[in-house]
Amino acid sequence: MTETTHRKRVVVKVGTSTLIHETGSLNLQNIDHLSRALSDLKGIGHEIILVSSGAIGIGACKLRMPQRPAQLRLKQATAAVGQCEMMHLYDKFFGEYGQTVAQILLTREDVDHPHRSENLKATFEALLEMGTIPVVNENDSVAFDEIETGRTKVLGDNDTLSALVAALVNAGLLILLSDIDGLFDGDPRSNPNARLIPAVHEINGAVRAIAGGNGTSWGTGGMSTKLDAAEIALENGIDMVITNGKNMENLYKIVNGNPVGTLFSRTI
Repeated sequence: MTETTHRKRVVVKVGTSTLIHETGSLNLQNIDHLSRALSDLKGIGHEIILVSSGAIGIGACKLRMPQRPAQLRLKQATAAVGQCEMMHLYDKFFGEYGQTVAQILLTREDVDHPHRSENLKATFEALLEMGTIPVVNENDSVAFDEIETGRTKVLGDNDTLSALVAALVNAGLLILLSDIDGLFDGDPRSNPNARLIPAVHEINGAVRAIAGGNGTSWGTGGMSTKLDAAEIALENGIDMVITNGKNMENLYKIVNGNPVGTLFSRTI
């Protein structure tokens, strides 16, 4: 891990699969456990930033849709409903553990534009100074790069966004909570003999090949976007860990430097 002062600033990204059951209903247990663990880590002395997916899925649940909408305009409208409900849930659950959350919605232009990014950085610093937990998401109601099927995914289901945020705030650690234990040497969903890779020190062609690459059901929007995030993190001297969001207790182990999931680090 990086030095202690940097390690205290932690960005945690949570995916839709961690927040919502396969049935489409909210996974309230996971939301509660996430809120409790992050609140406790903040109480220990860490600065926490949460990057959260799930606006469209939570909106679909709120609107009692039988399935995720397919049309862009319906996705964006559903995201508007879902973002409101998601922040209500985070405010409620984090509030139970004595924490105040703040909402930050971003587009890629906000991160890329020099003046906007400086303002963003100042806002993050102010929120952390005030003791809040910023909750970040892409502004799906106006941005389309991520949610529009068939187009290039600029932010990659918030994986890339979380790495950009980590770099912006000079975090020491980025944790991606996923529906998989980490990076494997094969697809564990189809290959029971696939083995977890405990550490990666460089994102190269061999690592990309292991992840499946774009064009496969496993790689697109899945592990390939997490490797994009890892590449950004490594370029900025940030350690990154991919782990399963089913066990929030692992957050304590990861922050303490214990081996969980797959660690991406320049340090050997």
